[in-house]
Amino acid sequence: MFPAGLPFLLRNISLNDMSTLNISLTESLQGFVDEQVRQRGYSTSSEYLHELIRQDQERQQLRLLLLEGASSEAAETVNAKYFSILRQRVKNYKTGN
Repeated sequence: MFPAGLPFLLRNISLNDMSTLNISLTESLQGFVDEQVRQRGYSTSSEYLHELIRQDQERQQLRLLLLEGASSEAAETVNAKYFSILRQRVKNYKTGN
C-alpha cells in the first residue's frame, strides 16, 4: 500500500536519478520512524522520508505563494459574496463541473 502521492513521486524518478543519503538517528527517533512506517503502510523508512521531504517542499511553495499574494494588490473586494463564489468554485472542482 502506498501513501497518497507516493505512486506519482515514484513514477517521476528513475533509479539512475537517485542518490544515497546516510543519516544518524537517536534510538528514539529511529523507533518513531519505524513506527510511522508500520502504522502508515510504507514499505521502507526511505519511502517515509521521501514523503516528509515532498510535504516540506509543498509547504515551502505554499508559503512563497502566500507571501506573493500578500504583497500583491487585491484584484477584487474580499467579502461574503467573494467567499460564496469561491466555495462554489471549490464544489464545482470537486464534482468535476
